[in-house]
Amino acid sequence: MTTVDAIRVERPTTTSRFFAHTRWDAVPAAAGLFHLAYFLGLFFLYPHAPLWVMLILGFIYSLMVNANINGIGHNFIHNPFFRSKLLNRLFGVTQSIACCFSQTYYNAVHMQHHKGNADRPSENGETIDWISIYKHGHDGEAESPWSYVFLSFFRDDVGAIRRELGKRRNGDLFWGNIELAAFATTLFVMFLFNWRYVIFYFLPFFYLGHCFSYLNGYYRHYGANPDKPIAWGVSSYGKIYNWLFFYNGYHAEHHFRPKVHWTKMEAFRQSITDLQKQEGVRTIKRAHMLGFLDPDLPKRGEPHAKPDLEEAVS
Repeated sequence: MTTVDAIRVERPTTTSRFFAHTRWDAVPAAAGLFHLAYFLGLFFLYPHAPLWVMLILGFIYSLMVNANINGIGHNFIHNPFFRSKLLNRLFGVTQSIACCFSQTYYNAVHMQHHKGNADRPSENGETIDWISIYKHGHDGEAESPWSYVFLSFFRDDVGAIRRELGKRRNGDLFWGNIELAAFATTLFVMFLFNWRYVIFYFLPFFYLGHCFSYLNGYYRHYGANPDKPIAWGVSSYGKIYNWLFFYNGYHAEHHFRPKVHWTKMEAFRQSITDLQKQEGVRTIKRAHMLGFLDPDLPKRGEPHAKPDLEEAVS
């Protein structure tokens, strides 16, 4: 099998006048709207529910932020769900309010991630990928997961993101700012009605959710080979995990062919399995967020463990 054959994949098609690729995209779209409703529901429930209930619901919100960013929002970047450009823009606004960030700014960061593919620093100490796990490491090694997970939230260079969006000249910068204003206004209104909710309850769980997202991202690339396109990512094939994250667990496959639709990911993996084995693609048996529990986890500063391409469990 040649590399050209390996990357050939069927694209989904649909007769729908509403969805751009497949009617199955109604599932992640509905999940995104459910997340928005959950986010708003927490605010109205807070004055009435016991603290222990709210703590559980807040933790679930954090998990949902992780699943949304890495599942719904991620697929939406590569394959926008709707034929209507306006509808895609409006869905981006709902995503931004639910996760309290800008979906379009996330688009810029994520596309930069694909330009660098978790690259190591160059001679001048810079990485192409703004969120590379090697960017703040030393001697060509990935940085500690602790610092990556808990500090990455504060490292975004908003100026660089704005400049990148401005270069596109397609309205992304305008809509990104609309998204920022939308979630900021929402939080401000919540603050006016119940400042204790925002400061002491919501913000900690919001931050935790984004930390979970960076934890997920760390182990999607830790132990991968940034010098081989087919091995740029680490994959996890658990069925439940991939149902919840819309097949973002197939991360080596995704970096090798970013436009593969989530409904086609299993078939694509089957088409390149032999090539993956030949090139030493790393897989783990647990969801990426739990990658630190993998028994074959390479230690930083030591040669990577032999990859395991057996079918992973959920």
